[in-house]
Amino acid sequence: MRVSVELVPRSEDALFDDVAVVQKVLPQVDLLNIPDLIRFDLRSDDAAAQVNRRSGMDVIPHIRAIDIAPGAPLPGADRPELKSVLVVAGDPLPAGSDRVSYPNTSAEIIARYRKEAPHLDVYAVFDPYRRAPWLELEDIARKKDAGACGFFTQPLFDLHMLQLSMDWLRDDTVFWGVSPVLGERSRRYWERVNHVVFPKDYDDTLEGNVHLARQMLTQVREKNDNAYLMPLKVDLASYLGGLGDIITG
Repeated sequence: MRVSVELVPRSEDALFDDVAVVQKVLPQVDLLNIPDLIRFDLRSDDAAAQVNRRSGMDVIPHIRAIDIAPGAPLPGADRPELKSVLVVAGDPLPAGSDRVSYPNTSAEIIARYRKEAPHLDVYAVFDPYRRAPWLELEDIARKKDAGACGFFTQPLFDLHMLQLSMDWLRDDTVFWGVSPVLGERSRRYWERVNHVVFPKDYDDTLEGNVHLARQMLTQVREKNDNAYLMPLKVDLASYLGGLGDIITG
């Protein structure tokens, strides 16, 4: 099992503080993934290259398909520090934004990477919640045809959903998403924005989230799959510190 930790690039200083925590608490982890969030100035490919140069860790930047203009250079394609990218569709721009978006699909941008940057491994996204599973699996097939080498899933919050999704993607390379959801406010956000259906007995305390993460990582390890941790709105050391022995195996 290979495990990645997702770190948000709020600023260079904050990002490297988080990298230092990961290296201290989980020294066995050598992979990070970094989302591209338009509310922050630091772009994911810039952040990934900087982290690789300073830490030596492999870093996978998220690339928003809707940000790439036709014929424009592909982010990260010319950076020797990068081995992989993760192509995401990209959330719609907020009203009043002065940024420009383009009607690209993830599959279209994946195909461009495979043609124009064949030295990079290209991952895609699997989301079991936002729409009917058959629609998501049709899109998975298109992404694989375009050249995706594997998938990062949106976080899952139910062992039964994890098992079902593992069956759907049993022949693919997958990093299964694990994320804490602390408190009722965060839970409502995931329900509203990502259409997540939580189990009735979901425990939204830190201890409950660590317990579920340990169960999920154990299940992932038993299937010889991979995982990534998305420690949002939680003390990084406290959350990751409860998972080290499971990751080491």
